[in-house]
Amino acid sequence: VQLVESGGGLVQAGGSLRLSCAASGFSIDDYAICWFRQAPGKEREGVSCISNSDVRIYYADSVKGRFTISSDNAKNTVYLQMNSLKPEDTAVYYCAAEPSGPAQAMGVMIRPWPSDFHSWGQGTQVTVSS
Repeated sequence: VQLVESGGGLVQAGGSLRLSCAASGFSIDDYAICWFRQAPGKEREGVSCISNSDVRIYYADSVKGRFTISSDNAKNTVYLQMNSLKPEDTAVYYCAAEPSGPAQAMGVMIRPWPSDFHSWGQGTQVTVSS
């Protein structure tokens, strides 16, 4: 299982970025894929998740209406479209994967916790300037 994030960068408040999480070694259809973020001095938090096996999507309240998660099965890639970015969105963004069965059992699509996931990408920095 390998996950590679890309698409981070520096953007002004109100701007947009699209993050990509390219998966290899497994099919994203068989896994729950989540985006987490971690700002300096803060705990890692779940931002958004997608589970194609049971057609479910999760968004944290802080990003609802601004972020959109999607997947491209042909590319085995999950995306996070981030619009109306705010300075408080500044963080390192990570994608994580867990097989659908265990993920469902742990309720990751209700509230994802970092401890629920065994496979992680290296992270990509998102910086939003005011």
